[in-house]
Amino acid sequence: MGVIADAACAAGGEVIGVIPQALRAREHDHRGISELHIVDTMHERKAMMASLADGFVCLPGGIGTLEELFEVWTWAQLGYHDKPCGLLDVAGFYTRMAGFIDHVVDEGFLKPNHRAMLLIEREPEAMLNRMARYLAPPTEHWIDGKDV
Repeated sequence: MGVIADAACAAGGEVIGVIPQALRAREHDHRGISELHIVDTMHERKAMMASLADGFVCLPGGIGTLEELFEVWTWAQLGYHDKPCGLLDVAGFYTRMAGFIDHVVDEGFLKPNHRAMLLIEREPEAMLNRMARYLAPPTEHWIDGKDV
């Protein structure tokens, strides 16, 4: 994330960091960013990042990255926000995961309109263009496991 923050700052962008106090002992504070917020927990971190963000783009990463992606996508599905969620498939990193997500739809565990809420692109410019045009679908509500 530091490399991306450096590039964004070098291009004149605003970079806001949010880090839990416990991680500060293992990671260094990025000195060149616009703002740094220190919070107590990972839950607070994710909530603050979600409130500050206009949208979410997942770059190649590990399980923490995936957990954050699935959480914000789930929040969108539940109607907690109407911000775009994107998966940037750099060099095919997420191609198999995208196929698995489509398999989840085929098996009936994810509705096609909820699948469509996750934007997947290989090129950053294409992702940004889709995010700029994104309109969230109407929120659905579930009662006793059934759509109404």
